[in-house]
Amino acid sequence: METVTTAATIAEVRGVTRDFRGGGGVVHALRGVDLSIQPGEFVALRGRSGSGKTTLLNILIGLDDPTSGQVFILGRNLATLGEVARAHLRREAIGMMFQNAHLFPSLTSLENVEIPLRLARISPEQRTQQALKALEQVGLGRRMRHRGLELSGGEQQRVALARDTVTGRDISNLLHEIAHEAQVGLLVATHDATVVASSDRILQIQDGRIVDE
Repeated sequence: METVTTAATIAEVRGVTRDFRGGGGVVHALRGVDLSIQPGEFVALRGRSGSGKTTLLNILIGLDDPTSGQVFILGRNLATLGEVARAHLRREAIGMMFQNAHLFPSLTSLENVEIPLRLARISPEQRTQQALKALEQVGLGRRMRHRGLELSGGEQQRVALARDTVTGRDISNLLHEIAHEAQVGLLVATHDATVVASSDRILQIQDGRIVDE
């Protein structure tokens, strides 16, 4: 029989631990994590590299199983779902967005920086102005018309930095708006101060535990 929790809760984690065994012994990635995310709530997850953020996110979306504890998504206990059912749940109810420094090789530097500004519904004039300013700040204003394939590795990294720098506040405000209007729950693992400032609640993870801010 499937165990459920209240369906009004978007996600709930109860006493979750996750251990990994390696040549050097056991690594305790998560140590008794409890959390819940409610409809319309935008939660920021902070923590240093290796603190357990990625492990927690993977468990929340059903890509990994906890060593102990329970995870519920929209009232459904993930432990009772097979791979097909989990894939269906991810497709129908869970959205995942991964941040990386990859550029679209066929787009210019300016167009790459403008992409998230388009998503944030910034006007064409404003987004071009903001994107160009960001490129100039990282020393690539003269390369704004060069495509990703025409840039060196270091130049590509600077374009990605310009893209992230110029969009932090716009994207975080958009995420906040989406969460409240659509009554979805958002959990964002971030080091970005603008995203943290826009969130409704901040969770700090340290050595596999959720700790007070």
